[in-house]
Amino acid sequence: MAARSKARKRAVDVLFEADQRQRPALEVLADRIAEPGTESSLPQYSVDLVEGVDAHREEIDEYIATYSHGWLLERMPAVDRAVLRLGVWELMFNDDVPDAVAVDEAVELARALSTDDSPGFINGVLGRLLDLKPTLLG
Repeated sequence: MAARSKARKRAVDVLFEADQRQRPALEVLADRIAEPGTESSLPQYSVDLVEGVDAHREEIDEYIATYSHGWLLERMPAVDRAVLRLGVWELMFNDDVPDAVAVDEAVELARALSTDDSPGFINGVLGRLLDLKPTLLG
């Protein structure tokens, strides 16, 4: 697994834990940096991802709520919320990652971490955002 893919997985872990424990993501991130436990220290890209998602959380959640037809954000599996938040941040706010890579990586995370239906769902939401990106950010 490539370094950035591993960093994405670790960032999803932090976002998922924050969601499940109803704690701010930056607090959980600070805990993982201070005490990584049995895992190695967090890669810088994981930190960048969590900080980016946190900085744009309201916009990200609005995008997800708007384009996940038939699903309320609160009703989604928590892991799907975490993967979508990361994917939306990379797609909409991180110019260093090609759009196709952001979508593919999120779909792969969903495939590895969530339900059988999750990769298609996440691909659909991110694909719709990708199609609308020029008008949403323009």
